[in-house]
Amino acid sequence: MHYGYERVRQIQVGCDGQGSGVTFFVKALRCVGVVAVAGVLAGGIGTAWAVPKETSKEKAEHLRQQANPQLFNDWTFDKDDVGSIPKGFVPVASGDQQAGSWKVEAQAAVPSAPNVLLGTSGCGGCHEILVAQGFQYEYPDLVVRIQQGAGLAAGQVGVVFGMKDAQNYYATVVDIAQKTIQVVRVIDGKESVLGRAAIKVKPVEWHTLRVQRNTIISKDFVETFFDGSLALSVEDQALGVGQVGMLVRGDASARFDNFNAAPLYSSRPLSAPAAY
Repeated sequence: MHYGYERVRQIQVGCDGQGSGVTFFVKALRCVGVVAVAGVLAGGIGTAWAVPKETSKEKAEHLRQQANPQLFNDWTFDKDDVGSIPKGFVPVASGDQQAGSWKVEAQAAVPSAPNVLLGTSGCGGCHEILVAQGFQYEYPDLVVRIQQGAGLAAGQVGVVFGMKDAQNYYATVVDIAQKTIQVVRVIDGKESVLGRAAIKVKPVEWHTLRVQRNTIISKDFVETFFDGSLALSVEDQALGVGQVGMLVRGDASARFDNFNAAPLYSSRPLSAPAAY
């Protein structure tokens, strides 16, 4: 221990010298880095640089979970009973009250015949969510086909991810009639809009919504694609690993088909970067 304190004293003495211009700056920068290392030798760390929220053990476990082949899912609802909730899903109500429903229905002209999923919500403050059970994603890649119109009530529909419970989740919602898309975050039941954008709606019966949550070192971001075009990108990391599902909210109804969920592998390093 004495060695560490003596080393810090020596370094501080060495940094007391005067200089000017670039030479002084380089010496100062080198001294700062060495003092940080010496502080570790002394038995205490006064400053933490580039320390992520997760430990190396936690990151390794998240990567292990992402490598689970069972996380690659494609739900077509074709083997589910018509009139019932699809197997492996549980309805969750978030918002003012539960005033909607989820059920499988038969429809011939669909992306994958013969069945689709119908979701309805009957009040302005209702959020009806259908959650896939038994799957936890940190960085999901979600794709779903959506149909509105043909007697369905216009409103907001989309997907949820990073879901802890009915009061804590992310959602990407699209309003096809109003030609808008937004990413929202709900924490303790309070909703915050992280981003909103206008979209171009193709003249097709079925639309494609894709949401990817990814990371670059210490920044987590969500990218949303509508009908194959990037519509919105936002940055946020308040919520982590969670469940995924589909959403209808407000006075709305929509049909869903080909709901796909897969993990995106994190590019976040397992150890903190070196300080130079």
